[in-house]
Amino acid sequence: MKKTILICLAVVGLYTTKAQNLNNMTTREKVEQYASVKLSTDLSFLSDNEKEMLGIFIDVAKIMDDIYWKQAFGDKREVNNLTDLWNYEFAQINYGFWDRMNDWKPFIKGYKAKAPGVTFYPEDMTKEEFNKLNDERKNSQYSVIRRDKNGKLFVKGYYEEYKEDIDKAIVLLNKAIEICDNEGMKKYLVERIKALKTDNYFASDMAWMDMKDSNLDFVVGPIENYDDELFGLKTSFEAFVLVKDPVWSKSLAKFIQLLPSLQKGLPCDEKFKQEVPGTESDLNVYDVLYYAGDCNAAGKTIAINLPNDEKVQLAKGSRRLQLKNAMKAKFDAIVVPIVEQVINPNQMKLINFDAFFSDVMFHEVAHGLGIKNTITGKGPVRQALQGEYSAYEEAKADVLGLYMVNELIKRKEVTNLTEEQCIATFVAGLFRSIRFGSAEAHGRANLMCYNYFEKVGAFTRDNDGIYTINFDKAKKAIEGWSALLLEMEGMGDYEKAAQYSKENAVISDVLQKDLDKINQAGIPVDVVFEQGRKVLGL
Repeated sequence: MKKTILICLAVVGLYTTKAQNLNNMTTREKVEQYASVKLSTDLSFLSDNEKEMLGIFIDVAKIMDDIYWKQAFGDKREVNNLTDLWNYEFAQINYGFWDRMNDWKPFIKGYKAKAPGVTFYPEDMTKEEFNKLNDERKNSQYSVIRRDKNGKLFVKGYYEEYKEDIDKAIVLLNKAIEICDNEGMKKYLVERIKALKTDNYFASDMAWMDMKDSNLDFVVGPIENYDDELFGLKTSFEAFVLVKDPVWSKSLAKFIQLLPSLQKGLPCDEKFKQEVPGTESDLNVYDVLYYAGDCNAAGKTIAINLPNDEKVQLAKGSRRLQLKNAMKAKFDAIVVPIVEQVINPNQMKLINFDAFFSDVMFHEVAHGLGIKNTITGKGPVRQALQGEYSAYEEAKADVLGLYMVNELIKRKEVTNLTEEQCIATFVAGLFRSIRFGSAEAHGRANLMCYNYFEKVGAFTRDNDGIYTINFDKAKKAIEGWSALLLEMEGMGDYEKAAQYSKENAVISDVLQKDLDKINQAGIPVDVVFEQGRKVLGL
């Protein structure tokens, strides 16, 4: 199907790991849990200007990476001064001295615990202090909280806080604008510069929504709020540099128009599906050439659903970008070996990359479904659920994505897959994400899903740790789990959500044995990238 882009993915480092849990592993063994993937592609179909822009985008991405270090850790010189090579490498993977795959535990002996709000807030700030702060900007996604010389809290916008780095990025973005031949991309870059300087991203997000015919894409700026585990407010800087796959993208375009009817059919109470998703969204496939900042930390993103702004989503929907080369690398290096360890051999044949691709793709589409504003007057779901929001939103997208693809199979809109293939591949994928740990939003989401599915009998486990899926019960589990999550978001009850997560985002002793078996088999926990100008020959 692919005529123009030839992927070069060199997956290496499929090593052996000793039979021990994460707490007993050496730092070297933890580093070696990540398979190395080269992000390269044939750029011959791009114009000279587009190739030059790619290089500029990579340079800007590196600046976003520098800002993210300041947000997630603080002074990067502490890392650069490390004398132990393996500690240094693991700190690069985790953007700091905390193991993101092991509940944020420090891996440098004697190092302090991670603050729930990292550097977005003073470490000694209490929630009570924050609530008393009389400045409406404190709830902005694009501000930090600091103390003055007298210890009083005050608010600073991102541009003021990170001005030196942002100004460097703006100089480079202006160079890209000068040589840009695509009007949609040019408008987006112009608006993004304004956003970086004003901490107001609405106009640039709207411009990005309209940028649908460019060969290149560049996601850049403060976007996700996973790192703010105190209030779930503050966003982290990141960047993706992308090249579009026009052939695969064209085959997926029809699904966006089906969003309103899929929303109406959601398996939940009517009051939780009254919002109408926008249909100006687009669904496209890309090869990713560079990750920087938040998206590059530990577990790597393999699909994008943006913008996160609820106002943009209600007005225009969102764009779903499937990162096909990274997705295929993870499927081959991680999912397939896991399947061989834990899935009934009679059901293994159901698991394939097309089903994995569809599960991930519709996960991103599903972020646009459900409800964005609580029905209880508690404001946006993101604000009401605070630090629990990310895990619940990821859990919702996971199960609604599976629900959607199964519905489309029933409607014969998807003809290359069966419901059983998608369900089996989804269950296998739970083990991949559970390994991210309960401290990480995707890991917590998948743990809650695993435990819900287990309780209702969607799968059974024998004494050898082999799982057999009951497809009839799994289909009922999809509906029940969907309904629970949609209600949890719609009601916006933070205390209830936190209590449910505390009780259900847990790894039982039995599940831990299965995860230990996966680790003993030497299966990578995730990937790291060889990337940049040199890899691309720029």
